[in-house]
Amino acid sequence: MKKKVLSAMLCLTMVASLAGCGGGSSEPASSGDDAAVATEAEEAAPADDSADDAAEETNDSGEAKTYKVGVSIYQFDDNFMTLYRNEIESYFKSIETDTEKYDVTIVDGKNDMATQTEQINTFITQGMDVIILNLVQTSSADALIDQVVAAGIPLVLINREPLAYDADGNTLDEQYAGILDNDKVCYVGADARQSGTFQGQIVLDLPDKGDINGDGKVSYVMIEGDPENIDAQYRTEFSIKALTDAGVEVEQLVDQVGNWDTAKGQEIAASALSQYGDQVEVIFCNNDGMALGASAAIEAAGRKVGEDVYLLGVDALDECQEMVANGTMTGTVLNDHVAQSHTAVDVAVQALHGDAIDNYYWVDYVMIK
Repeated sequence: MKKKVLSAMLCLTMVASLAGCGGGSSEPASSGDDAAVATEAEEAAPADDSADDAAEETNDSGEAKTYKVGVSIYQFDDNFMTLYRNEIESYFKSIETDTEKYDVTIVDGKNDMATQTEQINTFITQGMDVIILNLVQTSSADALIDQVVAAGIPLVLINREPLAYDADGNTLDEQYAGILDNDKVCYVGADARQSGTFQGQIVLDLPDKGDINGDGKVSYVMIEGDPENIDAQYRTEFSIKALTDAGVEVEQLVDQVGNWDTAKGQEIAASALSQYGDQVEVIFCNNDGMALGASAAIEAAGRKVGEDVYLLGVDALDECQEMVANGTMTGTVLNDHVAQSHTAVDVAVQALHGDAIDNYYWVDYVMIK
């Protein structure tokens, strides 16, 4: 740790101790007597070199500073976010030192905005030093951000970018302009437009470019995630855009919301295959969870991936990567939970140390085919 940071931390510790107030990253309130004591402490403070030496002695004493970290995940049942939250917890543990520890509390938003709002209020009351937030509803980002910012707590938003459009497609640009224009707030994620484009590119790389029956067009089924989630919107749009930009004619047979759910993905795919039969050439799923459901529906319908239908997902879950390898899934797109979670933790630690952070941190997707 840099000397100037250690020196600053020492000074804060001295003031907090003398004022009879401690914990968290907030500054102690100062009454008249407290202010006088603080002033005396400042006057008695050693020169820079002495302060650095004192900080190093404190560091060598083995006493660790513990930061309180609050993490709210939109839903524990989500396959991808399970990997993500487990990696957050293990990575925080791996970077602990003799002088710095992290008390990490991870809670389940249960896909309910009221529950998550209560969790954030509790984090604020508990005096968390930093909050990592995976939003249940991106349309509520402004209200939650305002609460956390007002409390003076750094905020790292993950996985779900604050919404640009509402569920009906109405622009929220004015409402959300500058929502992250704050030096204590950032977003860590991957550009969902890239994941959609990669899904389309996987189809374009096939010998028949997705036109299995040779009728000159690609007839597809789209199974969407949460319609409010900008990732779902972009994956839906850009997977098809990749085809049309390449001059491929497309025909939409079905476009329904599966809300990231495996059972719903199976239900939508089964209905589409029953209604349209051999017309269905490609099934696009906004995530691997729904693709797993669609895979079960394809098998039940007597169809075979790679021969008479293609199946695409996003997330590159281990199970789905194995399916791609054995030909029971056409392709998926790696949503790198390790790189994203590590970036989120690294940025949170930067904020804890008072270092400057950017408003956006992007992690690339990777095609798996």
